[in-house]
Amino acid sequence: VQLQASGGGLVQAGGSLRLSCSASGGTFRSTTMAWFRQAPGKEREFVAGLWRDTGRSYFADSVKGRFATSKDNTKNMMYLQMNNLKPEDTAVYYCAANPRIIFSDFENPQRYDYWGQGTLVTVSS
Repeated sequence: VQLQASGGGLVQAGGSLRLSCSASGGTFRSTTMAWFRQAPGKEREFVAGLWRDTGRSYFADSVKGRFATSKDNTKNMMYLQMNNLKPEDTAVYYCAANPRIIFSDFENPQRYDYWGQGTLVTVSS
């Protein structure tokens, strides 16, 4: 599976951005997909994800109510809609995939096999 993230940029606090992740290869419909982010000097952390069996979305507490994620299986695309952005959301955002991940590993970046190249989101105060 090859992934490519895009859509990052500079936005003021309170603004919105939509990230996109295009996928090729593999079976997109039955693959668990997730978004992670990594701020300078910090570890990569789970942001949001879509579980393969149910399509249900899950979010980190820090972004609940502000972010939404979705998949378009007809286009092999995943999206992360980010609203009410805060300066602490500044990070490089990555999309990731793993068709075989177990649920207990869902938020663990080390358990994902496939990664996009990352897209930088900068939120100014």
